[in-house]
Amino acid sequence: MIRVTENFRKIQDLLGQACDRAGRTTESVKLLAVSKTKPLNMILELARAGQYDFGENFVQEGIDKIEQSGRQDLCWHFIGHLQSNKTRPVAEHFDWVHTIDRTKIARRLSAQRPTALGPLNVCLQVNVDREEGKSGAALDDIEPLAAEVADLPGIKLRGLMCIPAVRENHEDQREPFRRVREALEKLNASGYSMDTLSMGMTGDYEAAIEEGATIVRIGTALFGARD
Repeated sequence: MIRVTENFRKIQDLLGQACDRAGRTTESVKLLAVSKTKPLNMILELARAGQYDFGENFVQEGIDKIEQSGRQDLCWHFIGHLQSNKTRPVAEHFDWVHTIDRTKIARRLSAQRPTALGPLNVCLQVNVDREEGKSGAALDDIEPLAAEVADLPGIKLRGLMCIPAVRENHEDQREPFRRVREALEKLNASGYSMDTLSMGMTGDYEAAIEEGATIVRIGTALFGARD
């Protein structure tokens, strides 16, 4: 039996320790519970324990959980690859989208976001290692993409997101996160006001925190192996 609440407390402690080692406050890093494929009862158990941000990869699964949860205090993040024919339901239900990698998707979300919900928070996804078959824009393309997305109505450009290639060595893990942080700093120096670095997962969150992550996406350590 997976002890979700117990895992949550352990992760909170580990994140706190990682923040202490990096000279950062615990409040500066948000835990995003990656709840894809996990049942609603686990999500609600975590919510009762004080976890309010959840990440979903699949549009309909995520919407079903949002509607069935019956809770208005939860914050739902779409963190999967988003196809253009699925933008409307995402715009109508989610609070964040982390995976913007082309203008077409951003424009559709902008046009389809209901005014009553307020702006949809978005991050640009960076394919920091230029991996074949992985979503995300190259670092060289992030600045022109940001310029096209930043002024769209109905969405708010919050920052950058990345999923680097797997690295086992801690210092090696830091290197791609450092490049993404530097890209954000460069954009902000050019006049943007982004505040979010969505980077780091169960296997590399410590390196991500050391390089400035403000959101770490944890699934396996909370919920167990993916179903």
